[in-house]
Amino acid sequence: MRTLFFFRHLLSLLALTGVLAHGAALAADQGTAAEAEAMVKKAAAFIKANGNEKAFEEITNGKTFKDRDLYVFAYDFTGKNLAHGANPKLVGKDLSGLKDPDGKMILPPLVEIAKSKGKGWSETFKFRNPTTEKMEPKVVYVERVGDIFLGCGIYKN
Repeated sequence: MRTLFFFRHLLSLLALTGVLAHGAALAADQGTAAEAEAMVKKAAAFIKANGNEKAFEEITNGKTFKDRDLYVFAYDFTGKNLAHGANPKLVGKDLSGLKDPDGKMILPPLVEIAKSKGKGWSETFKFRNPTTEKMEPKVVYVERVGDIFLGCGIYKN
């Protein structure tokens, strides 16, 4: 009887360990707010050291400024995409009218933060997560660099 109790207890502990490890692995697949801010600051420093053109190429190639579900993007203040670490097809497009599935404008609030405050976090909107391919709640950290702004967001799923 004692052996059976011990065996059941051991199985319960192993199951709990598996659940906790799975949760930690899922969390490790997602970037954090601190990581998003750090990535934007790294991209801003790259622009200051190398200029916009080289930085936009580096952002868009998805090597230096992309990690898991984090990626940097760059826009001018009219809403034209200048670089995008997750979707190079967006580069050069005017996305000023882009809305999330609920009809919420995406870029105007980001432009406003960059212009008025210089940097900060957006309110939540929905956007396609490149790692899950699903529409998920997202917030974005933006930072003004001269006459453009950079951003990187985190998914809140």
